[in-house]
Amino acid sequence: MTVISVAGPSDRTKVVSSLVPAFAEDPVLRWLFPEDATYPRYAAAFFGRLFDKRVGRGSIWVADGGDAVAIWEPPSDGTPPVDLVLDVPADVSARVDAYDRAVHAVLPDGPYWYLGVLGTHPDHQGRRLGHAVMAEGLKRARADNVPAVLETATEGNVGMYRRAGWEVTAEATEPFPFWVLRQGL
Repeated sequence: MTVISVAGPSDRTKVVSSLVPAFAEDPVLRWLFPEDATYPRYAAAFFGRLFDKRVGRGSIWVADGGDAVAIWEPPSDGTPPVDLVLDVPADVSARVDAYDRAVHAVLPDGPYWYLGVLGTHPDHQGRRLGHAVMAEGLKRARADNVPAVLETATEGNVGMYRRAGWEVTAEATEPFPFWVLRQGL
């Protein structure tokens, strides 16, 4: 039986060790970190920082201790957002900033729950664990009476998300093609 829980600080290592291989071929992560030699280190820093940024908000769900992970950003509570500062070379940091600006330029106005990361370790794919952890954030969005929003640069994921009830609300072409999807309200 799959166990879904809210991640705590002690889950960080497992979460990062699942997400790095889960995104090894992802268009966004490989644009951000294109070198095979540095991808594992930079991706681990990236996912670790996202985890640290959100773990205190009770908005990271894990399946079976981290085999699948959904990192959600709740609607703003008025506190300033934490910058995603990484210990990476300037060119890598510039790509992270460019993608962040591109995504925020097409995200909707108003409050919403944002699914920033959804990944399953390759050894555990095909068990619908990603859907299970995604569902927890969707429940919170419904309880808060706000939509859920995500973005993906993987065209094949658009169909998967549509089958799960999401609809495309925006598309962008720079710095590469990606889609924004919404569910609810």
